[in-house]
Amino acid sequence: MKLSKLLERLDYTCLQGDMDKEITGIYNDSRKVTEGALFLCIRGAVSDGHAYAAQVAEKGASVIVVQDSVEVPESVTVIQVEDSRYAMALIAAAWYDYPAEKLRVIGITGTKGKTTTTYMIRSILEAAGHKVGLIGTIEAIIGDKVIPACNTTPESMTIQEYFAEMVQIGCDSVVMEVSSQGLMLHRTAGILFEIGIFTNLEPDHIGPAEHSSFEEYLECKSRLFRQCKLGIMNADDKHLEEILKGHTCQVETYGFAENADFRATDTKLVSAPGYLGIDYYVSGKRNFQVEIDIPGKFSVYNSLAAIAVCDHFGVTDENIVSALRLAKVKGRIEMIKVSDEFTLMIDYAHNAMALESLLTTLKEYHPKRLVCLFGCGGNRSKSRRFEMGEVSGKLADFTIITSDNPRFEEPEAILADIESAISKTEGKYIKITDRKEAIAYAIHHGQPGDVIVLAGKGHEDYQEICGVKHPMDERVLIKEILEEDAAKAIR
Repeated sequence: MKLSKLLERLDYTCLQGDMDKEITGIYNDSRKVTEGALFLCIRGAVSDGHAYAAQVAEKGASVIVVQDSVEVPESVTVIQVEDSRYAMALIAAAWYDYPAEKLRVIGITGTKGKTTTTYMIRSILEAAGHKVGLIGTIEAIIGDKVIPACNTTPESMTIQEYFAEMVQIGCDSVVMEVSSQGLMLHRTAGILFEIGIFTNLEPDHIGPAEHSSFEEYLECKSRLFRQCKLGIMNADDKHLEEILKGHTCQVETYGFAENADFRATDTKLVSAPGYLGIDYYVSGKRNFQVEIDIPGKFSVYNSLAAIAVCDHFGVTDENIVSALRLAKVKGRIEMIKVSDEFTLMIDYAHNAMALESLLTTLKEYHPKRLVCLFGCGGNRSKSRRFEMGEVSGKLADFTIITSDNPRFEEPEAILADIESAISKTEGKYIKITDRKEAIAYAIHHGQPGDVIVLAGKGHEDYQEICGVKHPMDERVLIKEILEEDAAKAIR
């Protein structure tokens, strides 16, 4: 592809070299550079791509895109831009022939609910006959191809590559999670979203490696609504007005508020052994009854957002209702049938805020006992251990403290930190280091009417110990425990 074509939507200055070049590939990783390629110098958290300019020139890169000055042979074209991450997004879009313009792109931002809402939207649209790609925290889905995720919102080159593959296999739309980090780092720059969704906002992702303040976090989230045609917003969130500051999109709302365009009324909790759900009536722009196999008020919000989106795709009430009953998300209040007497579920809640929200929701169903099994990751902030221990001690009737991803710490030391917090509450608990043994204990000691939640791992299928990720999927562990129990019963 001609260099001029790659740069057609960018403001830039050519510092040296020939503009009439044919580009063979685009890279931001110096190790992958090939003869005739374009290399983007990206300032990263660990290294700065500008330091590799001379090295990639030796490997045959014919064009280098920079923010800062570099010294390379005169034969190498040097293009200077204001922000090389922003440039990377637009160059990648051009390289793949602007695939986003051939898809209806739906983006979801917010502190919580992004993952579940993406799967709900995809479930409804697929049931209505659309072919839908997905990009999110757990995975990217492109037809039958499933790619495990590294980031909630991948780098811009990866996004454009995924979009191009989706177009190639006949997808007409894509639903994706758009993180505040992704917006801050211009990973979605140049994409005009047909629909942007705001779920909610709470203090999160604030620290040295993420956002410097809540205000910056909020501002980054708000950027989505300056690059979408329609914003579908949670009417009940206290930060809605701030999120909409400077927006350029049309706006629709959802929630419990009377003025919401899609509102929930007559909400009822639904429960049975091995099952928790919620039932409500949608009114406003659409009017019908809904039941969801995922418990809690936040499930109402997530499904209302999905309904509001699918309204713009002309999906029938019947298709929406049936698809929502089938929508499941791996590791997000994922119920696993192990008994007719009690309910067991897996959830990704891995910090105090998420765990408190989950346990508070489950208590609304008035279980005989609320049992919480969790651990905390090693080589991470110790405050998370104390906070999660306190939350579980106060809200759960019984806690099973176990191992999560110990990394380079001793699992018992992590458990001791959690215990130091939970022992200050009135909550009962037990420590079982081995996670499979802990899950077996939870199952074998389940009582009629209990709700048991395995928290922290969610969709993860590994346990990280001393730098090595060992296979460990809680669904597999549960299956093994039940099979072992059955074999013992036969003997």
